[in-house]
Amino acid sequence: MLSTNKLAVLAFATFVALQAPAYADDAVIAKVGALEIHQSELDLAVANLDPQLAQLPDDQKKVAALSAAIDVKLLAADAATEKLDQTDEFKKRMQYLSDRELHNAYFKKHVVDIVTPDEVKARYDKEVAALPKQEEVHARHILVKTEDEAKDIIKQLDAGKDFAELAKEKSTDPNKSEGGDLGYFSRGRMVKEFEDAAFALEKGTYSKTPVKTDFGFHVIKVEDKRDAPPPPFDQVQDQVRQLVMRDKYLALLNQAKASAKIEITDETLRKGYDQANKQPEPGSEPVAPAPQQ
Repeated sequence: MLSTNKLAVLAFATFVALQAPAYADDAVIAKVGALEIHQSELDLAVANLDPQLAQLPDDQKKVAALSAAIDVKLLAADAATEKLDQTDEFKKRMQYLSDRELHNAYFKKHVVDIVTPDEVKARYDKEVAALPKQEEVHARHILVKTEDEAKDIIKQLDAGKDFAELAKEKSTDPNKSEGGDLGYFSRGRMVKEFEDAAFALEKGTYSKTPVKTDFGFHVIKVEDKRDAPPPPFDQVQDQVRQLVMRDKYLALLNQAKASAKIEITDETLRKGYDQANKQPEPGSEPVAPAPQQ
């Protein structure tokens, strides 16, 4: 069942799919008989290319879009000659498309165009503050084939040998050249035996007994412990902006629904619609990223 939030995301996608850059000088780029194709039409054709064609280089994409636009002009002219634009079916479809375009224009004016950088940053700060604390450890390890080798390495460490130098000399892991450095990691990133041992160690200490995994025997040293930092704002600001847009969009919908009586005659559809709209208020749950504006 689609939730209100998911429906909002689909609306975002619909809006974006129909966008094209605006041009003050809407130049004629081609003629089909007496009919003209303008730059704005080519831009719309580019924006609505099949996903496979949309992956083409820009020059090839424009040629494909122009070809499509010419084809549309040719057959549209023939359709008008046959008065297909006068049928009830066509008029109903045009009314639907008109409503959708008005929806998109309203969405752009009251959502997309009014989101400010300050709003996005404030929402990021709110999301970061709500994140649960997650511990990370910065560890090194030395991997060997046998338990006796691991015990011998522990003895050398006890005697004062440098962990990183021993890793370079003894470890069979590909990261030996970095002194066995694994960087920071949180729970769930390593095999359980290794993870349990690493998180049990205090900062600056190493394992006093070999840690066995399917890879062999490890000696682990924890260099540091910390709470996992949030993702940098620059990396997630587009997703956060979409959260802000989603909330504004839902607020618009709620306002519109409050002033309109909605009646659904089909009982199954009515129940499904009511269920989809019994969702948390805007801002109470995350949403999948929408396509970029």
